[in-house]
Amino acid sequence: MSSSCRFPSGTVVTTPGASALLREHNVAFAPLLAKHLSGDWGQVSANDAQANETALSEGGYVLSSYPVGDQTVWVITDADRSVTTFLLPSEY
Repeated sequence: MSSSCRFPSGTVVTTPGASALLREHNVAFAPLLAKHLSGDWGQVSANDAQANETALSEGGYVLSSYPVGDQTVWVITDADRSVTTFLLPSEY
C-alpha cells in the first residue's frame, strides 16, 4: 500500500456477505482498504473514531464503516494487525 498507511493490514479477508455486496454494487476492495489504512474511518461515531486513534497508539482493533448501496460494510483490523476483515455488521 502507499506511504499514507498508518498501520499494517495483515492478511485481508472477506466474508461471503461483504464479498457479495461489494460485487453487486461494483465496489472494489482496494479503495476501501486504502481509506481504512489511511485513517479515513468512514461513517463511525465520534467515540469509535477516538477509539481507533487510541488503538493506533496503544493497541486494539480498528473499525471503519462504509456505506455500500443501502447497506454498510465494516472493515476491522485485529489488534495484533495480523488480519483485516471486510464484513457486514450482521456477520459480526
